[in-house]
Amino acid sequence: MSKFDTHTTYSLNDLGRVDFGGTPLAVLGHPIKHSVSPAMHNAALAQMQQLNSRFNDWNYFRFDVAPEDLAEALPLFHKHHFLGLNLTIPHKVDALNLIKGISPDAARMGAVNTLVWDEFGYDGFNTDGYGLKSGLQNDLGASLKGATVVLLGSGGAARAAAVQCVLDGCKKLYIGNRTPERLQNVMDVVHAMPNGELAEAFAITDLPTNLPENGIVINATSLGLKVSDPAPMDVSLLAKGWKVYDMIYNPSQTTLLKEADAHGLATANGLSMLVHQGARSLEIWSHVDVSSHAMMTAALHALELPPRYD
Repeated sequence: MSKFDTHTTYSLNDLGRVDFGGTPLAVLGHPIKHSVSPAMHNAALAQMQQLNSRFNDWNYFRFDVAPEDLAEALPLFHKHHFLGLNLTIPHKVDALNLIKGISPDAARMGAVNTLVWDEFGYDGFNTDGYGLKSGLQNDLGASLKGATVVLLGSGGAARAAAVQCVLDGCKKLYIGNRTPERLQNVMDVVHAMPNGELAEAFAITDLPTNLPENGIVINATSLGLKVSDPAPMDVSLLAKGWKVYDMIYNPSQTTLLKEADAHGLATANGLSMLVHQGARSLEIWSHVDVSSHAMMTAALHALELPPRYD
């Protein structure tokens, strides 16, 4: 049991006033108080501490950092030796110009969600793509390699997903969104990649024709965050071999997933993506393999959802 208060939502004013231990980690966002990341990471750290005393002084916290304060915040966290930082909305893109180095995949995705302390600053990585492909495999038994993918959205999450689809060798990638300008930005990124020509844009209200009997739908839009939101597409047009993955995990079943279930399609929400991207971040910081099971259990408990046995 940690002697540190990892349940509190801290602010920049707390740096230098509160003892965060020998090897602190944190998630930065705005808002952030409902984040389940501290519960996930501290559960994994508790397990790691039983196996290796090196991690006994590792703790994970959350900080509410407004976007206009990020440029001031990162040097402060570096000064106070926060080994690793996770970045969530709205910081993933803004941090690109505030860090020392960036991994090739994160550069393509145009966003970072994982920062690692270095003597001269922070290096940036993006584990969202890894989280997505791991979540698809674990929840749906689906692989991006050789798959036909219909990706909905054109924000940062969609961009990360699109890059991962191409990196993993999907057969065809259809990307749809309501805003043509933002959609074109994603298409430009994908088309600049090797084999990027496999990607094709479509209007989100006009599903591509001649889709195969099997494929994967990935929702990376915000439609579904509210219970009253409509589904971003008509899943009744899909053959029964399609699988539907919604990056949204709260609520646990969006309108899209409800309609897909009713149509007889295999479905999953984005909690597994959150867990696996978090596990990968912890692996980058610790240089050891991290089990996602403890993180999933903690996330389900924090969200007051039933336990899973997979």
